[in-house]
Amino acid sequence: MKKGKPDTDMEAACKAEESRVEALSLSRAAELPESTNCLTCSEDGRYLGLGHSQGLSVWFTSSLTCAADWLEDRLEITSIQMTSMAETAYLLGTIDDMGVARVFAYHCDTIHLLSVVNIMDDINKRSVCLTFELSHGGQYAAATISCNGAVWLEVHHFPSETWVKELEMVVSQTQEPISSGDLGVKWSPLSVATKIKPPKITAGTTLEGPHAVQVTDFLTYFSDLDVDTRSHQEKEQSFDTNAEKRKQTNESTGYCTQHFLLPCAQFPGDRTARSQRAGLPVAVCVWWMGGRNLLQYLLKKAPKNEPDVEPMPDMLWPNAKKILCSAVSRCTRYIALGLDNALVSVWDRQYGSQLSVVSMSAPDCAISRIHFADHWHVSTDEVRLLLVCKSGAIHRVTTGRGTKCCTTLLTERPKDSGGLPTTSASVPFLQSTFLVVQRNGKMFLQDVVNKTTVRCLIPPETHLIATPCSPVYALNTKRQTLFIRGDQDSSYSATPKEDDGQSHLLVFHFGESDILKQFIVSPPDSPQQEETQSFVSLEQTCNLYLQQRALSVDERNTALAQTWKQLQETAAETQQSCS
Repeated sequence: MKKGKPDTDMEAACKAEESRVEALSLSRAAELPESTNCLTCSEDGRYLGLGHSQGLSVWFTSSLTCAADWLEDRLEITSIQMTSMAETAYLLGTIDDMGVARVFAYHCDTIHLLSVVNIMDDINKRSVCLTFELSHGGQYAAATISCNGAVWLEVHHFPSETWVKELEMVVSQTQEPISSGDLGVKWSPLSVATKIKPPKITAGTTLEGPHAVQVTDFLTYFSDLDVDTRSHQEKEQSFDTNAEKRKQTNESTGYCTQHFLLPCAQFPGDRTARSQRAGLPVAVCVWWMGGRNLLQYLLKKAPKNEPDVEPMPDMLWPNAKKILCSAVSRCTRYIALGLDNALVSVWDRQYGSQLSVVSMSAPDCAISRIHFADHWHVSTDEVRLLLVCKSGAIHRVTTGRGTKCCTTLLTERPKDSGGLPTTSASVPFLQSTFLVVQRNGKMFLQDVVNKTTVRCLIPPETHLIATPCSPVYALNTKRQTLFIRGDQDSSYSATPKEDDGQSHLLVFHFGESDILKQFIVSPPDSPQQEETQSFVSLEQTCNLYLQQRALSVDERNTALAQTWKQLQETAAETQQSCS
């Protein structure tokens, strides 16, 4: 029996924050495999993927029982993703503790190993996969590879349709489920669509002196200027005794960040979208750590006659300050960048220009994470962002073309390090709600419109949220369920039979709570798609651009009038303050 004890710190924090806020309890559902490091959920909500020591498993979300597993001794999966490849076939992308990325397929209650991304044939040229991201639909994957001090981004193209046929053929050849390792099937190989390296200064380019602007094009100039700026920063930091420590901290977060992009209307960079199925990415945007430029590359296969030619970016968006973090809207039309000096830049891919630049006037507003709250905004030219600062403060930003930016402080800087938010994620099926997990294990739902804490979520009294600095969780949008790993509370006094020390899967069903039913909405099944036109020539592209400009003249005049009005009001306020 459990001895009487005071409320846990988590419950006390919830009560102290707001006495009217009730705490909702998570339920202990199932025992997890040993060292479960990561969770993921399929888009249709039917399956849960688990990465753990000795391999990975796929569970039914309805019964929380194991559907299939793939096990290998002395192998520990540390990262896992899952996406639908066909109606009954799913792709899983994983990274293990040795930095090896693998691609699996789950089909007919069996997990098949399709490919190893970074095979290490030569131990002296050991490559390590730092990040591995699958695109929606399983057509592409982006892997950040490090080898002997060099780092690059590989975008792989998957033969998804061929894999589905091969999986169906395997099922037709056997009546009983057999481990994929015993089948000896030779799966179709994946191919490298694009290999992107960090930009380097082009030979013969002059960045200083009277001939600084005499370069071949602005794309080359801004790329070289970005590299030159980073080299100056490194030289300045070399005189700082703490520079090496900061450099190691920065490098541990990754060398580049990438996002897959869907078709977005008119620009020539998206003209290849006519050959793509709806909902599949056509480009990838990349920014490198310490850089200021956001680069876009089309997803196209490298030419067979020149496979080693370095691809040039199709679009370049320069920024005034160093990029710290990024996010892409659900429709991928907007790209938000958190910059140094507390700046936020939002780029509009449809118009190829900045939607707005926001300067955060709040003190200690060094941006660490940025999110789009685009599951519930209604205006196509208005975006709402959530900014998480290094200090722990959380801000909401509403901005748009020709409108005045509005910034609101949602959560103040915590008094101690335990209150720092380690995870913040949009809950698509709850209106204007984010899930926040703090370093002390406190977990709550934040209403980002009304600036209120909706409810606190607490584990059962026998468990604590595992690794709150990096919680192992997954949100099931279809079933409106939260899955999160919980570890046994060492202070809980239990019988030896109950105190097994094993981690458990904690579950919370949002739809079963009467308190949260008022917040539940139906999120869109797929990202909003922009109409994509086919382009044959530059003349047709220009004609379409001019037509769209003519159709939007009233909207642009209204935005211009609003901007002019804001300038006049700002000038009047400045004049009054000076007088």
